[in-house]
Amino acid sequence: MTGPAEPTRYAFEYPDEAAHPDEKGTLSQDQAVIIDEVLDDPHAPAFDFALVNDEKAGIYDAIVDDREIAGLTYNLAGDDRLVLLAALVYPEFRKQGIATELIRRVLDDVRAQGKTVTILCPIVRTFIEHNPAYTDLIDPEHPGVTKGSPRS
Repeated sequence: MTGPAEPTRYAFEYPDEAAHPDEKGTLSQDQAVIIDEVLDDPHAPAFDFALVNDEKAGIYDAIVDDREIAGLTYNLAGDDRLVLLAALVYPEFRKQGIATELIRRVLDDVRAQGKTVTILCPIVRTFIEHNPAYTDLIDPEHPGVTKGSPRS
């Protein structure tokens, strides 16, 4: 995890529509671990996975040998925007670059479809902040969660 030198690493502010009364959310330990992976381990995963977009369920699944190892849930917002909700990497597959590659592939797919994104997942927000080539995908009217300042 991080030391005291990085107090804002896990500070995010949520828009009103994210249903956080104070516009701030508390990250789970799982989210913090995956954010650490995105920040500290940006290399490609140790093994390849198939990316499957299950449009009915609203999830991009990372699949290896018919087993789901990670996923990124979303909702559709009209015909041209996805609301990215939550990224998950199962514990036994963490710290292998899977979160980074999953988010990269999802955003590449969104770009190929000519869509934009609203980000409610702090893990995706962290990825984009450290990979500014994807900033153009963020919907300017509905950006979603933003990096915040530390809570007092």
